[in-house]
Formats: sequence, C-alpha cells, structure tokens
Amino acid sequence: MTELYRVLIVEDDFRIAKIHQQYIENRAGFVVQEKVKTAKETFIHLDQCDEQPHLILLDLYIPDVEGLDLFWKLRIHYPWIDIIIVTAEKDVKTITTTIRAGVFDYLVKPADATRFEQTLIRYKQQQDFLATKQMLEQEEIDRMIGLHACSLSTTSFNSDLPKGIDSITLDEMKHVFKTEKITAITAVELSEKIGTSRSTARRYLEYLVSTEQVETKLIYGTVGRPERQYRVLD
Repeated sequence: MTELYRVLIVEDDFRIAKIHQQYIENRAGFVVQEKVKTAKETFIHLDQCDEQPHLILLDLYIPDVEGLDLFWKLRIHYPWIDIIIVTAEKDVKTITTTIRAGVFDYLVKPADATRFEQTLIRYKQQQDFLATKQMLEQEEIDRMIGLHACSLSTTSFNSDLPKGIDSITLDEMKHVFKTEKITAITAVELSEKIGTSRSTARRYLEYLVSTEQVETKLIYGTVGRPERQYRVLD
C-alpha cells in the first residue's frame, strides 16, 4: 500500500486553511490530518493524535504566540516532523533563520498553486526515495541539499526555458528517469510517478522531444486509440 503523508495545517484564517487543504488533497499521496488555528490547538493535537503528522504546514502569524515561538517549540519537541512555512512574512532574518533550522520549504502568501504543488511533489519524491535507503551516496546527498540545482543540472537556472516548463519539475522528472532506469514511458505513467496531471507530464515530455533528449513512437493497446510512448535517448 502506498504511503499517505499526513499533513497538519496550522493557520488561523479558515479560508486560507481551506484553500491549502484543497491544494494538499488534490495531490496524490497526501491527506490533511487536521486543521488548527492556535499554538494551543497545535500541541493538543500533537499530544493526543494516534499517528503524528509527517508534515506541518505552518503560518508564522498565530494569535496566541509571537514571532517564531511556535516554530521553535515544534522544532524542539517534535524535531522528526517536517515543516513547510506558509506565511506573509518576507523578512530576510526570519527566512534565513527558519532555513538554517531545517524547514523543508518556505512559501510566501498568497501561495501560488503551482509552486505549492512543486513543493509537495518534491517532498513526496524525497520521502519515497529515503524510505528505500539505509545509506546515501554523495550524489544523492547533493540532490537532497540542493547542490544539483547549481552544479549537477544544466537546466535549473536556465532562463531560456519556455513558458510552462519549470526547472525544478524538469530536474525531478529527469531524476526519476535516472534512479528508476526508465528507458520508455507514457505521459499517463509519468504523471503517476511524479504526481502531476497527464497534461503537465505530456508538456514536459514534449519539451524533451523538442530538445532531442527523448523520441516518440506510437504504441497500440488492445482497445482505444494508439498512445504516444516516449523513449529516452542515450
């Protein structure tokens, strides 16, 4: 059975919390465990829940605490739970402090749906990958801490990428190809592996066709129309 990653949403604005819940539940592999509005409710839930969340979606502006107090308490008492900050706070000191303290990501409100989706995809891929490992090689460590973004990938900071093609998603897709030794795949199969819609997967595959990194051929099933299969070029 595929792991469902449990998410706790800490957000005092019920409308924003509902939007974030929709973002999460539209992404395969995730479930919202609970939505809470205060620090008190947060710790009541964490102390009493049968299974603790894998991930906390945390707003920094919570009515019964100041500044980063709730963040630090979570880091001290529940260091094994990953945190994604979703806040209107853009202060450099706050951002760098939370990054140094090990947040998985930092999203500025109003969080863009595509950006939100990307961080969930990245989180799931990382956790699924780590679940299969007991030790990591240097290249795998580099990817986890983000070094591939500047040194191991030729596309991450490529300003020439066409509209609709994001370097993060493109790198993650290539990583799936490499780690799973994929030589041929359909858009439907890719969408299931990286957690995107079929149209999004197809768009990225067609981009790789245009850059001559993959080629296509038609495959015929037992019923229905032929389907395009994408074959990775050496």
